[in-house]
Parts: sequence; C-alpha cells; structure tokens
Amino acid sequence: MASVSIQGPVCLVDNGPDGCMSVQQGALQILEQIQQPVVVVAVVGLYRTGKSYLMNRLAGKQTGFALGSTIESKTKGIWMWCVPHPKKTGHTLVLLDTEGLGDVDKGDSKHDTQIFCLSVLLSSTLIYNSRGTIDQRAVEELQYVTELAEHIKVKSSDEDGDDSEFVKIFPTFIWAVRDFTLERKINGKDASEDEYLDFALQLKPGNGRKVNDYNLPRECIRKYFPSRKCFTFPFPTNPENVKRLETLAMSELDSEFLEVTERFCTFVFNHSPVKQLNDGYSVDSRVFGHLVKMYVDTISSGGIPCLENAVVAMAQIENEAAVKEGLEVYEGGMSRLKSRFPVFLKDITSEHQRLNSLAIEAFIKRSFKDDDGKYMRSLEEAINKVFSSFLHQNEQASVLFCQEVISGLFGPLRDKLQQGVYTKKGGYQVFSQDLEDLVKNYSKTTEGAVKAEEVLEEFLKQRKEESAAILQADKSLSKKEKEICEERERAVLMEQEVRAAEQRQRQLEEKMEAERVSGEERMRQLKVKMEEDMQRQQKEAQHAMDAKLREQADLLEKGFKDKADRMGQEMEEFKRKTEEAANARSQDLGKLIEVMDRRHNDMMGLMQQQLKETRAMCSRPPSLLDAIPCCIQ
Repeated sequence: MASVSIQGPVCLVDNGPDGCMSVQQGALQILEQIQQPVVVVAVVGLYRTGKSYLMNRLAGKQTGFALGSTIESKTKGIWMWCVPHPKKTGHTLVLLDTEGLGDVDKGDSKHDTQIFCLSVLLSSTLIYNSRGTIDQRAVEELQYVTELAEHIKVKSSDEDGDDSEFVKIFPTFIWAVRDFTLERKINGKDASEDEYLDFALQLKPGNGRKVNDYNLPRECIRKYFPSRKCFTFPFPTNPENVKRLETLAMSELDSEFLEVTERFCTFVFNHSPVKQLNDGYSVDSRVFGHLVKMYVDTISSGGIPCLENAVVAMAQIENEAAVKEGLEVYEGGMSRLKSRFPVFLKDITSEHQRLNSLAIEAFIKRSFKDDDGKYMRSLEEAINKVFSSFLHQNEQASVLFCQEVISGLFGPLRDKLQQGVYTKKGGYQVFSQDLEDLVKNYSKTTEGAVKAEEVLEEFLKQRKEESAAILQADKSLSKKEKEICEERERAVLMEQEVRAAEQRQRQLEEKMEAERVSGEERMRQLKVKMEEDMQRQQKEAQHAMDAKLREQADLLEKGFKDKADRMGQEMEEFKRKTEEAANARSQDLGKLIEVMDRRHNDMMGLMQQQLKETRAMCSRPPSLLDAIPCCIQ
C-alpha cells in the first residue's frame, strides 16, 4: 500500500480556455498510487467566502489551498489535497476545494451548476460555505440544489429525472455559516446550530407561486440531504487582518472562532463516511480517480452523469483488475514453488489449494457487481490453466530427475555390456540380478517422484532387446528355460505398466481432491461475498427509508399533511423497488451458484472419466512372477 502524498494541493479538474472541464493526469496518478479507501470532503459556495481556509484546517495546515484577499476568486476548477486520515488508519482524506460559485468574471451559471453537481457526485461529505446568516437570500443562492434532478440520473432508464433514490447516495451535508453575528434564538429561546438550520429550512404552508418558490430549495435540501449539520463561525479576527489570515498566529485569532473551527474539524473527521457507490460499495483512490474522469468527460460532452452507468463502468474496470490481482497472487506463490521442482504431487496440490484460496480472497476484496460470475469464472479458468502448466513443468522436471537417476545407476551395467560380461555362460542370470538391483535402488531414490514409474517403464522397454540378446546367447539355459524367462520378462513389463497406471490413478485422485477442495472454497467465499453485498444493500435501503420516515414525521408535525401523504406514496414506491431489486439479486445469486456448481461438476465428471479409464488399465489379472526364479523380481 502506497504512502499518501501530502506535499500540497494539486489541480484535479481544470477549466480550459473554451470553458470545458478536463481532468489533470498528475492528480490521477497520485490517486492511482495511494490505493486506500477514501473519505472525500468537498466545499462549495460563493467565491470569496473563505472556503479554502476551512480546507487547509482540515488538512492540519495553515497554508495550502490558495486564499484570496481581494474580490478576485483564487480557486479555479477543483483542487485536490490528499492527506492521511487523522482518525481512520489506512484511509486517505481527500479534500476538494472548488471554484467559487457566482464569480463575476465567469458570468456562466451553467458552469456553476456543473461544479456543484460534480461536488455532490464526488464527495462523501459536502460543505456549503456561506456568509452572514441563513436567510432567504442565502437559500436562494443555493439554487443549484433544485437543479440536481435535471443534471444527475440514478438509473439509465430514468427519463423523468427521478430523484427518489438521491437520499441513498448523496453526501452528508454541512452548512458552514461564516462571519455569523446574530444571536441564535428561536421564539426567544436559545437554539443550537442544528436547530437554527432546521428552522431556516422550515416550509411555508400554502400552494401559491411565491410559497412554492420559497419552499422548493428547502424541500430539495431536506429531501436530498437527510444527514445535515450546521456550524456558525464568528469573525476570525479584525477586518484589517483577514487578508493575511493564513499567516496569523493562533493567538491573533478569535477564541470562539477557533473553538467552532475545532468542533467543525472534529465532526468532519469522526462522521464523514468513506465514499460509496450505489448499493453501498466503498470507493478507494483508484476507483475515485476513474469516477472523476468519467463524470467530467460526461459533463464536458454535454451528457448527464448517471450513477448506474458509473457503477457498471467501474465494475468492469475493477473486476478486470481484480482478476489480474488474484492471478498475480496465485502465480507469484507458484513461481516460488517452481524453484524447488520437482516436488511431490501433494506438495504442489496443497500449495495450489492455499494459493487458490488467497487468489479468490484478493479477487473478492476488489471486485464488485460480478453478478453473473463472469470475472470469477475468468479467474478460475486462468488459475486452472496456470495450475496445469505448473503440473506439466513439475512432471517434466520429474522426468529429467528420474532419467538422471536411472542413467547413473545403469552406468555399471553399460560397462559390463561393453566388456561382454553378460555374453558368457550364465550371463543372463547375472544381468537379471544386476537389473533387479538397479530397479530396487532406483525405486528407493525416486520414491514419490511423480514420473518415477513411467520413466522406469520406458527404461525396461528399452532394455528388452538387450535382455533378449543376452538370453539367447546364454548356453547354460535350455530352450524351455529360455521360453519361461521370456514369458516372465513380458509379465515384468506388464506389471510395470500396471504400476505406472496405478501411479497415474493416485495422482489423478489427488488432483480431483484438490479440485473438490478448491471448488468448495470458491463457493464458500462467493456466498460470503454475496451475503455481505446483500446486507450492505439492505442497510443502505433501510438508512434511506429511515431518513424518509423522519422527514415525513416532521412534515406531519408541522402540519403539511398533503406533502406527508405524497412522501408516503413515494416511500411505498421506494419500498417496492427495493424489494424487487432484492428479489432480483437473490435470484441472480441462485443462478450464479447453480452455474458454478454445474461447471464444477462438469470438471469433476471429466476427471472421473479419466480416472475410470486409468483404473481399467490397473485391473489386469496378476502375473505369475513368483513362480519362476530365474528373472527380475
């Protein structure tokens, strides 16, 4: 896992001369290197409202993001700063400082809407930074929230701008009110910051145009961002010192401002969740980089970002990478074993089982939405291909080893052959005894070698002509004795064929057991993964439903029965869609398990057939080797 870059902010999304946004490759490379889950905090708001100062404080620094001290906006596009998360080990805090909205130099409200939508899509916590109070003007300046349904789609099939599922995937919302000077009182009573925000977002009764215009942004904020928080910051220092805010010592800043800033940072650190995709999939830095590129490219081409399409695209990218990562785990481990070839078959099959489990674990950790098991199957096939290759390489190494052993043992016999020792009277019996001793020594030296019996079988076949010549040259044996010895030699070769077949049978049984264990482990990990996915999706749906229930209860309490009733209908539709999705996922899981079972059974059936054929070779009737004492035992 790479260390996090903390050198300073970099431009993530830039504005070109033509006004089109583009993603900066250097920022993507930083994200590619981090490889950690990300908590993404974005700040949006009018230009020159002090957004950058808050982000610097979240980074634990006084300086970093550029602060402006004039009417000119300093931040252009979106800037990113990646720092180690101060509370979550192994996580990265990604801070996004966005271009100020309403910049007089741009004069382009469409660009502002795009920046706001990007911030919503990319963040797990969205900070809206404003100045003064949360009054009607402040709410109107947050008009972009009313346009989200026109600029973001949850599903590719949403033609009507369905926003009912925004609550599932939109970020936590924090309203940071800067330079706040009022007393927080509601009906003469002291109010907390959150109560102040809730009061500012209350709806007006009625259905007239003015009332609807007043209620619309408030309804959108309440509906899209059920998790809301507010912080009211007093002036940080004297007006003449504001322009050098980033250089001021803590003692020069207002104590109440520092206290609110500390609470603000603590809340963000403790309550900002890891960025998630639809259905609750956690996002790491690599996926986040892909998301930025996809959303920016879609917006720049005039399209509407679609969360469902983003998930599908991310799934393809990450699942392909997950297959590669799992295969690298397997190949890396097997390559280390290769340096010890030849090894016993049980050594290579047990290592296969262990590495296969680790490879699947690595795959599952990174993959998501492999609903039809396409990528799991791809990994399985790739592992089986590599396993077969390593088995073959181990067999080749075993052949070479056994051939070297038998060649070394045959050296003295070769010398005797050249010296004519076996062509003398009684030479066949000497040759038979020498060959018997060779076989015993060979079997002892190569015990357990995967090709020991086959190499011996081939060796004995190669000695057949030599043995026949020696037998015929031996004048001490009668014709009948020679016939008996010939029969015995044929029986010896047949017996060795059976032994070689029995060795292949045992090895095939070991391979079958390895496949059985590996198949069960794949199925176990897959079921665990699917169960976790379903639980996460159910949790996400329940979280969204709870938020809708709270909003409905609040509407009823405030007397908005018609709106509460409409929300009730929306919740019923939301519940129906959620149940349909859950049933579809359950069916997909059943089909996937069925397909994997069938594929596993097909492979086991093929191996069973091979085993059956091998057993047939081992079922020949026993020979009469012990009945004739003159030949090899």
